[in-house]
Amino acid sequence: MKRFRDDLKKYYKYAKYSAKSDLKAEVASSYLNWLWWILDPLLFMLVYTFIAIIVFRSGVQYFPVFVFIGLTLWNFFNKTVIGSVKIVRNNSAIVTKVYIPKFVLILQKMMVNGFKMLVSFALVIVMMVIYQIPVTWNILYMIPILLVLGLLTFGICCFMLHFGVFVDDLYNVMNVVLRLVFYMSGIFYSIGDRVPEPFRSILLKCNPVSMLMESSRRCMIYSGAPYRKLILVWGIIGILLCILGIRLIYKYENSYVKVM
Repeated sequence: MKRFRDDLKKYYKYAKYSAKSDLKAEVASSYLNWLWWILDPLLFMLVYTFIAIIVFRSGVQYFPVFVFIGLTLWNFFNKTVIGSVKIVRNNSAIVTKVYIPKFVLILQKMMVNGFKMLVSFALVIVMMVIYQIPVTWNILYMIPILLVLGLLTFGICCFMLHFGVFVDDLYNVMNVVLRLVFYMSGIFYSIGDRVPEPFRSILLKCNPVSMLMESSRRCMIYSGAPYRKLILVWGIIGILLCILGIRLIYKYENSYVKVM
């Protein structure tokens, strides 16, 4: 782990400047520029709100904000994980010429998607003001919730980065798996209200994305406490995944160039 700390200190600025460059390049040829970072989740929220309220007549309170919080967390997790599968191959022009710790590529991807997530959360705050949602001190639980989300995402991405180099079909497999996780995460429905036992407990305990979404909604829009024990458990699991994933990358990173 000392090597990880040294590399993180040495290459952090590279990850930050690379993330800024990606964000600028992403909107350079777009007429709406950075507005797409707001419009993309906002349009998805409107679609899911229409389907749930008009078609399925959902009675969830503050439903547009409910959906938007779920989409914000999901987009960060989904885009970072699926992007990490081919991240070494997509950056072959760099990794084949100069040495760079491969986990730095994940950090760069997390910074890009993390910035977009913060933009979406700013919009969530605006929506909370519009809907006059009462705010309590429980909203501070969002700090450990986002921390756990970051740890789990980074840990999973380390494994995706490694196996994505050696398994060509992993990208297609992960697309299917993440689509399944999407529908099982309660983005446009409440697991606590709509899913019966024992499936409710299984989803909340075994699907950290679902649990973090439910916890975020509880403390942001329903003035409640999150699933504190599950957040702690998955935080520990996230740390273990990060440690194992970093060791795996360090052990085999010299083989990545040969495989490519």
